Amino acid sequence: MGLGGTWDPVPPGPADVDQAEAAVSAALEAGITAFDHADIYRRGKSEAVFGEVLARTPGLRERILLQTKCGIRLPRDGRIGLYDLRGATIVQRVEESLARLRTDYVDVLLLHRPDPLADPDDVAAALTSLHRQGLVRAFGVSNMGAQQIEHLQAGLDLPLVANQLEMSLHRRDWLEAGVLVNTVEATSNGFPFGAVEHCVANGIQLQSWGSLAQGRFSGRQESARERATADLVASVASAKSTTPETILLWWLQRHPARIAPVIGSVNPDRISACRDAAQREPDLSHEEWYELWITARGAPLP
Repeated sequence: MGLGGTWDPVPPGPADVDQAEAAVSAALEAGITAFDHADIYRRGKSEAVFGEVLARTPGLRERILLQTKCGIRLPRDGRIGLYDLRGATIVQRVEESLARLRTDYVDVLLLHRPDPLADPDDVAAALTSLHRQGLVRAFGVSNMGAQQIEHLQAGLDLPLVANQLEMSLHRRDWLEAGVLVNTVEATSNGFPFGAVEHCVANGIQLQSWGSLAQGRFSGRQESARERATADLVASVASAKSTTPETILLWWLQRHPARIAPVIGSVNPDRISACRDAAQREPDLSHEEWYELWITARGAPLP
């Protein structure tokens, strides 16, 4: 999301392409070969500068997995922002993304947000058409619960392969939903209980956005609890001869769901700090994992 300059409708310049190239190079050097986009990021400019990087680097497209999302319409020219998963819109948005990315296909397309007006049969027809044309190889969703996924999947022959949710040591509602059952606290947890289990049971990859918690535990702390958590993260990182960023990603990857973290940063140094998470198995004991969780939540488990 950070590629392409500002959110203003100003075309990206050479410096924006250079920034994208530096971020991609850092990712590749760290062993990261999957890149996540959305048609709305920087109003399309994120995809556009990434497409310029692909054009600059022959052979790169074949070495990476390229994922993008559609389904959100941003406010613009007096129009309201809304969700739009009409079949014709999905096809149009994919064609526009392909043009910006300068590629003939994307490996994975995610439906970015649930659209209450979406007709599952209409969605299925659009996805099937895109697949048959070779424009999209696989499909998934983002920010959806188990019942919403089942509702879409019921009319779709192609399997939904991924669900991208906000998941981090800071955003723990996905985890706490399972342990707050039969407690008063459960009423304040808005995460759809069963979503994680549904994805695991059906072979749907869980992808976490916001994985590094916007730097709360590895750079900027806004509360005493965050400072205590950051201190613990740093201590564990030092003991493991790795970085705080890696510990935060390992905490997600250590979960049996085998969560695939999405790194939102475009800072090459911060991307490089995630190298061990890409190249090593999570090295956290049962007790270390729980200590991180309990410190971050600021209260004992029920």
